[in-house]
Amino acid sequence: MFDVVVVGSLNLDLVAGMDRLPGPGETVSGNSYHEYPGGKGLNQAVAAARSGASVAIVGAVGDDTAGEFLRQIVVAEGIDDSWLATAPDTATGRALITVDRHAENSIVVIPGANATVRIDTGALPEGRVMLGQLEIPLPEVTAAFEHARRVGMTTVLNPAPALGELDALLDACDVVIPNEHEVDLLGGSTALRSRGVGTVVVTRGGEGVNVIDETGEFRHDAFPVTPVDTTGAGDSFCGALATRLAEGLDVRAAITFAAAAGALTTTSAGAVPSLPSRAAIEQLVASRAA
Repeated sequence: MFDVVVVGSLNLDLVAGMDRLPGPGETVSGNSYHEYPGGKGLNQAVAAARSGASVAIVGAVGDDTAGEFLRQIVVAEGIDDSWLATAPDTATGRALITVDRHAENSIVVIPGANATVRIDTGALPEGRVMLGQLEIPLPEVTAAFEHARRVGMTTVLNPAPALGELDALLDACDVVIPNEHEVDLLGGSTALRSRGVGTVVVTRGGEGVNVIDETGEFRHDAFPVTPVDTTGAGDSFCGALATRLAEGLDVRAAITFAAAAGALTTTSAGAVPSLPSRAAIEQLVASRAA
């Protein structure tokens, strides 16, 4: 029995830094380049593991050096890779990321092996919380969430990238965590609640977090930090929130911990490298309480 089962993507992130992001048809000069482990599934799995959860990941990498590298990261973080497939004759997913001097980013994702993920509901790991995103095929995420709902797991969806036709998946969601752009594409928090979602958590970057549930709406202010790179902040939030839900907290009680994790992630570069430990998250939470 794992605390958190993550169903999702694994990518190699190719990150270029520059003063400003280019417009359509424009070329700008970059000032840095790095390669990092990433993909929303891997990011969220590592975030959950570092924040204290036992984690299994369900996904796929390619049979290339990038795939070997990402599997090594999974194992090194203490995440169970028994359900991580290697897709033959397929490249590992990639994300092309540009980051400007204000820490804003633009991302292009090439699915690669992530598109080959197929869910065998008879062989999924058991857990308390299932956490998923939309960077693997939608029918597979839906199948996994429907199974999780049947066996009594709490289901948490980060609907990124946002898609319109999510009715079947939303029927199986306890918590949905969109950002401010994704929630608009999905028709708004009221529409999501009317489609059966128990709790909607809207992340708004430096503006904080809004929680909408059966009791109304609650806002949590962001932790004040100096951002370096916002890549992975939302994934950090999701992984940390899933950890606290697995520990028995409700969403409102878990928000401060998750918000602190997301804020800390923006203070250094890269997605996986910037994901904070539980000790660091608790220290930031304690600083606000003081």
